[in-house]
Amino acid sequence: MTWVEGVVVYVLIWWVTIFAVLPWGVRPPGTGEAVPGQAPGAPVRPRLWLKAGVTTVAAAVIWLIIWAIIRSDLISFRGEI
Repeated sequence: MTWVEGVVVYVLIWWVTIFAVLPWGVRPPGTGEAVPGQAPGAPVRPRLWLKAGVTTVAAAVIWLIIWAIIRSDLISFRGEI
C-alpha cells in the first residue's frame, strides 16, 4: 500500500466511523432548554470535538488492522490465482 492509498483508505474509514459515532449521547432539548432560533431536533450538547477525537483514534486502529492484513499478504490484491 503506497502512502496515497493509505491516506485514501484512512479518510474513507474516518468518514464511515464518524457516521457511526455521531449518534452517541445525543438527546433532544427538553422543555425550556431550547435556545431561541434553535431547531427543535438539535441536540443539547453535541460534543463534536470529543466525537472527532474518538473517530480519529478508532479510524487509526481500524486502519492499522487493515494495513497489517494487506502487509502480511493474508489477502492478496495482486491478481495471482
